[in-house]
Amino acid sequence: MPDQIIEIEKAINVLKKGGIILYPTDTVWGIGCDATNAEAIDKVFALKKREESKSMICLVSDFKMLQQYVEEVPEVAYDILKYASKPTTIIYDRPLRVAENIIASDNTLGIRVVRDPFCGKLIRKLKRPIVSTSANISTMPTPKNFEEIDAAILEGVDYVVNLPLQKKGVKPSSIIKIGGDSTVKIIRK
Repeated sequence: MPDQIIEIEKAINVLKKGGIILYPTDTVWGIGCDATNAEAIDKVFALKKREESKSMICLVSDFKMLQQYVEEVPEVAYDILKYASKPTTIIYDRPLRVAENIIASDNTLGIRVVRDPFCGKLIRKLKRPIVSTSANISTMPTPKNFEEIDAAILEGVDYVVNLPLQKKGVKPSSIIKIGGDSTVKIIRK
């Protein structure tokens, strides 16, 4: 655990200064920044060479934090997250208190409540959601492990968290959109 504590401190220092990090998430290696910092989010879009119209997701540490960043969390979301067998991102209507440039044009935002201990500690310590997007240049495949991450990504972030991603063969999260009438649509399994 001491390694995690040191890595969390280093990552927090970068995030608080508006920097971007490369870090192991509960799914794949991700590029992240403070989800409330528009300039940092712009850096992530630039590094990924990603169109700003293509939204990214953010991670929160728990349901309490989720409730602080969404106007209203539909009841069905709690059921989905409670019974999900793998990391699940839900697209919510009317996000709050995050940078405008992370919110999609239809006023939605994908948010995942993490189960990973490292991510949870990092987010709790920052006290704000963290952007999470796969560690690749847009249109390129998502790296399955650290060795597959493009050198441009490694050189373009302000800090690389020095922790292994424990699981092998990890995949991006499931993505589910919950409509205003509580209809559930699976975007990615």
